[in-house]
Amino acid sequence: MDHFQYKNGALWAEDVALSTIVEAVGTPFYCYSAATLTRHYNVFAQALAGLPALVCYSVKANSNLAVIKTLARLGAGVDVVSGGELVRALRAGVPGERIVFSGVGKTAPEISAALEAGVLQINIESEPELALVNDIAGGLGLTAPIAIRINPDIDAHTHDKISTGRSEDKFGIEWTKVHEVVTRSAALGHIEVVGLAMHIGSQLTSLDPFRSAFARLQTLVADLRSQGVEIQRLDLGGGLGIPYDDSAVPEPAAYGQLVREMLGDLDCRLLFEPGRLIVGNAGILVTKVVYIKEGATRNFVIVDAAMNDLLRPSLYDAHHEIVPLVEPSPGGPEMSADVVGPVCETGDTFATELTLARLEAGDALAIRSAGAYGAVMASSYNSRALVPEVMVNGADFAVIRRRIATEDYLDYEDMPNWLE
Repeated sequence: MDHFQYKNGALWAEDVALSTIVEAVGTPFYCYSAATLTRHYNVFAQALAGLPALVCYSVKANSNLAVIKTLARLGAGVDVVSGGELVRALRAGVPGERIVFSGVGKTAPEISAALEAGVLQINIESEPELALVNDIAGGLGLTAPIAIRINPDIDAHTHDKISTGRSEDKFGIEWTKVHEVVTRSAALGHIEVVGLAMHIGSQLTSLDPFRSAFARLQTLVADLRSQGVEIQRLDLGGGLGIPYDDSAVPEPAAYGQLVREMLGDLDCRLLFEPGRLIVGNAGILVTKVVYIKEGATRNFVIVDAAMNDLLRPSLYDAHHEIVPLVEPSPGGPEMSADVVGPVCETGDTFATELTLARLEAGDALAIRSAGAYGAVMASSYNSRALVPEVMVNGADFAVIRRRIATEDYLDYEDMPNWLE
């Protein structure tokens, strides 16, 4: 469920008509619902009730400060994968003890910043990284709390570009080497192994891959404890999918029950890193029709949003429902068209041969389920402005990131003296 619904013939975000925001902000823009963020976080947290769980929101899904702070006020921790995301989390008021630092390519300055911030743990993805963390911790006079991220060689059966738990993927340490790496870690002077971490992919639409991965993790914990290694925490990652269309996805309650059955009796603190599940359906991208073009073989609805604003359809062939801001009349005239943007790429396409209520230039549309991996993946390709982000809270709305115009970007560029 989300809070973008038709009322009195118009699409609203909570208690604000989206047409009101269009008039105030212009298009395109992202719009997030605070009530939906809250509901989705609470549903997931309640699915884990009774477990020693910490929900660490995955900042890479949507890193806006207002989004992070909304969730932090509900008790969420965060999972960050860069020094920039760490800065954002701290700026949003997330304490270090609720921050997990993941990612395969952490640099020395990023590791130093994480240790100085007192993060809950650093998820180690390779042996060279382990050595570097030890050296940096030693230089700071600290002991680094780490979890070994294992690669369990489990196929998540999701899109190839968002599968992260197969042997050929860049993430984690091969599960067959975990004993060796843990033993080596114990011998380092500035490392404390606090647990194991695992994340097998994003947008999973079945619980079966989780079951296989949890079974592997269960075995590893038993083996390590038999050798006297204390495992305090298990970071289970995220990955639970959301319904971009009418496809069925597992409910958080079913996921929580699976965790209880397989890992609930291990006496470990359990960390979770949902991102898309919380913010995906909490956001939309609002755009206006620029032209209706009749082509030789199909029609085109050309809108003012583009692939630089929402990359997912171009990058992942992702489906997003597209609806008009004015509710269509039942049985009203329809049209079939490709919904495309103005960027000079054929891949700048949001939907193909989509059946829509008949549209005209100037009509506004909402591209739904755009709260995750939308604004965070945006760029200024074709020297386009970076669109604003708006948050709605009941009957109030606020611009939480202003439109960043071409002139703003030009301020970061300098002409070399030989061209003056």
